[in-house]
Amino acid sequence: MTASISHTTFDSLDPYAQSVFWAQVLDFHADPEEPFGPGDDECMIFSPDGSQRLLFIRVPDRKQVKNRLHLDLQPEEAGGRDAELARLLTLGATQVDDQRRPDGTGWVVLADPEGNEFCILRSHAERYATSQQG
Repeated sequence: MTASISHTTFDSLDPYAQSVFWAQVLDFHADPEEPFGPGDDECMIFSPDGSQRLLFIRVPDRKQVKNRLHLDLQPEEAGGRDAELARLLTLGATQVDDQRRPDGTGWVVLADPEGNEFCILRSHAERYATSQQG
C-alpha cells in the first residue's frame, strides 16, 4: 500500500491574495466549479493539467521561522532564471538570498508576499549550456 499527495497546503493570513500570487507565478487556475474570492478561508488552485494542486488556508498567525519545506521552481525555456526572477519580483516576491555563481550555476531564494521562501533554479537550457562548456 502507498499514498499519493492530494495537494500541498500553505497556511495563510490571506488565502485569496496568496492564491492569486501563486496562480500568476505558476500559471495555475481556480476550479470554475468551486470559485473562491476575497475573504474566503480556503482557496485552491490547480495546474493547467489538473495534476498539481495548492491549497491556501486561513490561519491567525504569521510565519515565524524558516520554512522546512519549500518549492524549487524551474523556469520555462524562454528567458531563463534571471528573466523569471525579474518577473516574480514584479508580482510581489522579495529576494531573500542570491546563490548565483559567476559560472552561471546556482539559484536565487525568494519569499512570497507572506514570507514563505522558494527558490528559482536554472532552466533546462541554461543547465545544458553550462554542461557543454566543460
